[in-house]
Amino acid sequence: MASIRNLKKDIDYLVFEVISDCFVYSNVHPENNTDELSVLISDAVEFRNDLIARVNNPDGKDNPKIVKAYYKTLEKDLITGVDKLFERLSSISAAKK
Repeated sequence: MASIRNLKKDIDYLVFEVISDCFVYSNVHPENNTDELSVLISDAVEFRNDLIARVNNPDGKDNPKIVKAYYKTLEKDLITGVDKLFERLSSISAAKK
């Protein structure tokens, strides 16, 4: 298991990449600047805040096996959540072409 510090850095990095891509799309295609991008950005921020709260409050603090499984699940949730956010951005950009 990676350290909690590195997990938090990974969460910040991946979510901010989604937000950065939203801003790049918005700047490249100003005519397509929609409320959908704003909703996507706020969903990404909420997702990040939820993950950080989950990292800071693990379940089963007394049992190392439970904590390890908890953080493994959290890492999987991070990857699937970021993937879903990128898919939403892709569908917004594909719909506007």
